[in-house]
Amino acid sequence: MKKDFIISNKVDMSEYTKALELIEKSRYILIITHVNPDPDSIGSALALSNLFYENKIKHKVYNISSDLPQNLDFIPRFEKITDQLPAFFDLAISVDCGTYKRLGFELDSSIPLINFDHHKSNNSFGVVNIVDPLKSSTAELVYEFFKHNGLYITKNSATALYVGIYDDTLAFSLNRCDEITFEKINFLVECGASPSEIANKLLRRDSLAKYRIIPKVLDSLELYKEGEIASIIAKEEWFKETGAHNRDCEDALDMVMSIAIVRIAFFVRIVNGVSRVSLRSKGKIDVSAIASHFDGGGHFNAAGCTLDLLDVEKAKEIVLKEILEIYK
Repeated sequence: MKKDFIISNKVDMSEYTKALELIEKSRYILIITHVNPDPDSIGSALALSNLFYENKIKHKVYNISSDLPQNLDFIPRFEKITDQLPAFFDLAISVDCGTYKRLGFELDSSIPLINFDHHKSNNSFGVVNIVDPLKSSTAELVYEFFKHNGLYITKNSATALYVGIYDDTLAFSLNRCDEITFEKINFLVECGASPSEIANKLLRRDSLAKYRIIPKVLDSLELYKEGEIASIIAKEEWFKETGAHNRDCEDALDMVMSIAIVRIAFFVRIVNGVSRVSLRSKGKIDVSAIASHFDGGGHFNAAGCTLDLLDVEKAKEIVLKEILEIYK
């Protein structure tokens, strides 16, 4: 029997309505993707961008950097993302920003902000907050915004939303996916999103440099607590030697987490002059608590933070000490 559409009970239903009212009243909208954007942030932003474009709503999609993940260039309107702030905008929408600083800049306090996010660390910093840490992805919350307000989801927006949900759930493998998530995915396919085309675009366009740097990263693997804790690093010279980008080695952490004995793993590399730390865990180990110790955040089993260091070995030791304290 077909079920009625269900939306999150963690979000006040009036927030969806308020968001649309602000959008309809605005003259120019800035959609903000987070620092070092991932497919969920970009997919959520471009789903809204396609909606606005199709309805002649003036807007820009902004990221503080021009260095974007080029494997997402198949999402409609990807090429319109800019690192230049428009001279005027009277509404901002942040997508997938777990903390305010993830916007990458200070927003004028007089400009209302709609905050779409699914991170536990989000403290509802917007005027309107569509935030639910139990949701699989921010894209799923953007989907609910469409559905609650009766907005038509075109093939272009469906593709963008599918990408966000697919990637942030590691191809629907995380426990944040539930039957409602799959109902939404099915509807997006009905709207025109192509699962095979999206998977091929995301999974089968790796650079050669990726396969040169990942062996170096995996060779740095160290195990602690009888193999239950694992660390890997990427040194700056390895990127110069291989020609790889920081994103080329992100799969290494998931590979380490695939080791049966490993319960918690973390990865340290230099990004934009600081040590970027990615943490993952299995079961009931809350890595967001570890990340928050360093002013980071994220999810229960996946989180991140930065340390103001240019020495990945030193950063690794600092993070490891904190993990060992919690893991006693």
